[in-house]
Amino acid sequence: MSNAILTFGCRLNAYESEAIRLRATEAGLENSLIINTCAVTTEAVRQSRQAIRHARREQPQRRIIVTGCAAQIAPQTYAAMVEVDLVLGNGEKLLAESYADFGVGTSERVRVNDIMSVRETASQMVDCFEGPTRGVRAFLQVQNGCDHRCTFCIIPYARGNSRSVPMGSVIAEAKRLAASGIPELVLTGVDLTAYGADLPGSPTLGQLVRKLLAMVPQVRRLRLSSIDTIEADGDLMRAIAEEDRLMPHFHLSVQSGDDMILKRMKRRHTRADTISFCKSVRALRPNASFGADLIAGFPTETDDMFQRSVDLVDEAGLSNLHVFRFSPRAGTPAARMPPLDPKLIKDRAARLRAKGEEAARQRRLSLVLSEQTLLVERRGMGRSECFLPVLFDADAAPATFVRCRISGTRDQALTADIAA
Repeated sequence: MSNAILTFGCRLNAYESEAIRLRATEAGLENSLIINTCAVTTEAVRQSRQAIRHARREQPQRRIIVTGCAAQIAPQTYAAMVEVDLVLGNGEKLLAESYADFGVGTSERVRVNDIMSVRETASQMVDCFEGPTRGVRAFLQVQNGCDHRCTFCIIPYARGNSRSVPMGSVIAEAKRLAASGIPELVLTGVDLTAYGADLPGSPTLGQLVRKLLAMVPQVRRLRLSSIDTIEADGDLMRAIAEEDRLMPHFHLSVQSGDDMILKRMKRRHTRADTISFCKSVRALRPNASFGADLIAGFPTETDDMFQRSVDLVDEAGLSNLHVFRFSPRAGTPAARMPPLDPKLIKDRAARLRAKGEEAARQRRLSLVLSEQTLLVERRGMGRSECFLPVLFDADAAPATFVRCRISGTRDQALTADIAA
């Protein structure tokens, strides 16, 4: 029986799951379920444990390997589960030998090293991704880890310090992916805009973007997974202005719209920084759209502080929100701060999501009658440059481009007529 992988969490985890699939296959591993966990919230950890128990009941013949951020931070939690056969850290999960040893029964049951000792990140040579966007879009990891210590975040302790893939390796990987026919690449990392600070000469993310687009013309579309606005360098802003193949949808690590909460989170930007960045980008690319991560119910957040997060949606022009209820993570400073009532946190998160849904609806309506170029993902559905799903009634093959006129909206998508 072949291996299966269950992935929780971010796009970087999705990328690494494909690398895990390849490394496990190289090692000759069979009949195993590999669960790649997330540690961002306590709910993500709970869901992974629930999935492990469910998998053991439903697939008792499979061996279960647990890895990822939650396994790196708390390996003993998963080692204590009788359902688990092997626990691997974030460093070990990308090594073929980890699965080769396990396959012949000589591996230690828990293999989790000090992630802070890892100093390099290498390209994982992932050719394609399983699922509906196979052959259409691929993630390309260029950075891992984080040097910042936001008071709510456990991820630096799961991923280690910031480290970057050398620019030459990134370009080579982009060429391989483009040569295989994949038209869209997504650069991804834990702290993507920190790219290059640890490399000789300290290249920036903007320099990487400009060089990649210049040297790999076969890449038709390039996206950035998530950025920290305060780290956006001059070359990145020039790329936004001058490179049409850099897609004008930007997901921002915002977290709050209130300056005092941002300070208590130990973030490095202010409310004004977020608004200014969005304004500057729109001046360069008027069709730009913005998503954002926002946390509801951070300790000490008052009604007025929360309202500033709600108001930021309009003031910055955000139209795609990822809303998180504050989740205390043991070992972080925020976990020691006086918490808010869970019901209040839940209510604020619901209000923020409702605000985001309305902003997204207004964004869709604003595009009706506009001309768009779609990258087709599957029959009858493609993505606009700003990553909105667009439904159409015409034959067009995946990984091709079609020109259309937006005719209306349907649920959370746009509808379109394809140009003759």
